[in-house]
Amino acid sequence: MATVAPVGLWLLNHGLPVPLGMKTTVGMLGLLCSLIATQLMLLLVILLARIPWVERAWGHDRLARQHRWIGFASFWFMMGHIVAQTLERVSRDWSTAWQRTYEIYIVEPWMLAATVGTVLILGVMITSMRWARRRLRFESWHLLHLYTYLGLIFILPHMLVTGPEFHAQWARTCLWAEYILAAACILLFRFGLPLYRSLYHRLRVEQVSTEAPGVVSVSLTGRRLDRLHAKSGQFFIWRFMDGPGWTRGHPYALSAAPQRDRLRISIRESGDGSARAVTLQPGTRALIEGPYGTMTARQRRWPKMLLIAAGIGITPLRALLEDTPYDPGEATLFYRFSSEADRLFTTELHELATRRGVELVLLPGVRGPDGSWLPADYGAQPDEIPVLRHTVPDLVCRDIYVCGPPPWASAVHATLRRAGVHEEDIHTEVFAW
Repeated sequence: MATVAPVGLWLLNHGLPVPLGMKTTVGMLGLLCSLIATQLMLLLVILLARIPWVERAWGHDRLARQHRWIGFASFWFMMGHIVAQTLERVSRDWSTAWQRTYEIYIVEPWMLAATVGTVLILGVMITSMRWARRRLRFESWHLLHLYTYLGLIFILPHMLVTGPEFHAQWARTCLWAEYILAAACILLFRFGLPLYRSLYHRLRVEQVSTEAPGVVSVSLTGRRLDRLHAKSGQFFIWRFMDGPGWTRGHPYALSAAPQRDRLRISIRESGDGSARAVTLQPGTRALIEGPYGTMTARQRRWPKMLLIAAGIGITPLRALLEDTPYDPGEATLFYRFSSEADRLFTTELHELATRRGVELVLLPGVRGPDGSWLPADYGAQPDEIPVLRHTVPDLVCRDIYVCGPPPWASAVHATLRRAGVHEEDIHTEVFAW
């Protein structure tokens, strides 16, 4: 649907290019690529503007996946625009190709700004590729992505001045309206709403406690936290004002059911920001964005539930076990951890199992080399499905919550689908970027 408007605008101005010469056709297709690329970039900015009702309807994971694919699509349309426009212009006289290219992208009105904007956006696209993301810290990747906004601003003038599609006043008005809408969403929901919530709720660190080597729980107090409408299973973007680097946000899930004046998160040391959590002092101010995520009890379709967690992925599921409505015997937890030293919430989980009738299945041990999500030495089962059905015979009649490292969670999801579980009954949240 995002391509309908630019294609319509292009056809309205140029018509079908089939009867025209090759050079003209290439140039016109280049203009079409430009219109589609711009439309897609504005759409992806709005998709992850943290609009609350959009987040609730789609979920952060799904929005992030759509954002990724739309981003790469806009990248290739942008490259198509650059290649087509360059060929159309320099093919008029190949002997002056380099001089003409320089004039196109540097000398002509507003083209230097457009070139800078394009370079910024291309840099963002390159750092979004999987091989590049593995080499970047989350905070560095997040900061680089802010250059998308700057790149779009630099590109706008050349479209208005040199784009034939925007010579008409109504077309210019529509383009301005799209830019203003995207900017308003960013300013209101990415900056304004989080700032208001942080100032109003006044969250401060109350206590930091060690759960396991490299893992701490941070308890925070605040004012009227019930007005956040946070649910177990959700996460926030956190910034702790504990010194230089406090502006870098980190996503951490609630590890206990939210209360009217108290929240708790649990953090595993995995980078510069998370390593600082152990040094947080009582009274440290916290800024928040959120709550985000749809892995909540609101998604349930069945009375019974199965929760499958690995490592730090136990944090949102432990919160779900605490306050989700279910009767004794209607909740089962599979919990994977590498060793006893890595096991989290030992006392709390056993207390929940006793008090609420949760069936607790502990799966210690390293992961097997065959890609199974079960421990390497877990019996002699050739398949994970019999293991699941032995403990949970009514597997296909439960809501299933899965949280853990992305490859492990993907393996669990594949097993559940092979076991006949419907997609809408599987609720996941991958805390990755």
